[in-house]
Amino acid sequence: MLSYYVTDRRQFAGTEAERRARLLQTIREASAAGVDYIQLREPDLAIRELERLAAEALRAIRNEGASRLLIHHRTDVALAVEADGVHLADNDIAASEARALAAKVCTRHFIVAVSCHSTQEVRLAESHGADFAVLGPMFAGEKIALTELREAAQKDRTPDLRVEAGDTRRRFGVFAAGEVNLERATLCAAAGAAGVSGTRLFQECEELKALIIAIGAL
Repeated sequence: MLSYYVTDRRQFAGTEAERRARLLQTIREASAAGVDYIQLREPDLAIRELERLAAEALRAIRNEGASRLLIHHRTDVALAVEADGVHLADNDIAASEARALAAKVCTRHFIVAVSCHSTQEVRLAESHGADFAVLGPMFAGEKIALTELREAAQKDRTPDLRVEAGDTRRRFGVFAAGEVNLERATLCAAAGAAGVSGTRLFQECEELKALIIAIGAL
């Protein structure tokens, strides 16, 4: 399974400067530990501040590991700092529009992830060319059931051999988001999730390397 760290500097104590420093340190540690994706999700920041923080986060990641940085909501900021992609909220532009914008300014593959809250939204994101969907929230509040995750991930889909004979393409990836811990990540893996997404799971972990290895082994 893949790992997807969603940042939130406001969960750290201290002044704004201390929170940013702690966030960048956590990003460095997460990348060094092997987190697959890091979503910079700091919605309270003005665009210029977000752009500066994104540039710093990208430098931290490039210096420490091979994590891919996605910017929450702001396709323009992601393109400006040359991040790996964007994470679109459910009320954002469609994945196809974000990819069309990226095609105008860069030749590399621009990752587009989409937040979803139902199987129908997952299928819509897939139809618009998203790279993967993040389904949630799970295990908290009005949670999405594991049966919904299983359906969205097409865990029990029987291939049509007339169409799929010799087809080696992977299914559309669906990440499980919410109050996920390692035990719950095991349940998500069994339901067909491609990975798990969270904030506290990574920001509050004292043994990140061990956590990432454990998630990767699911």
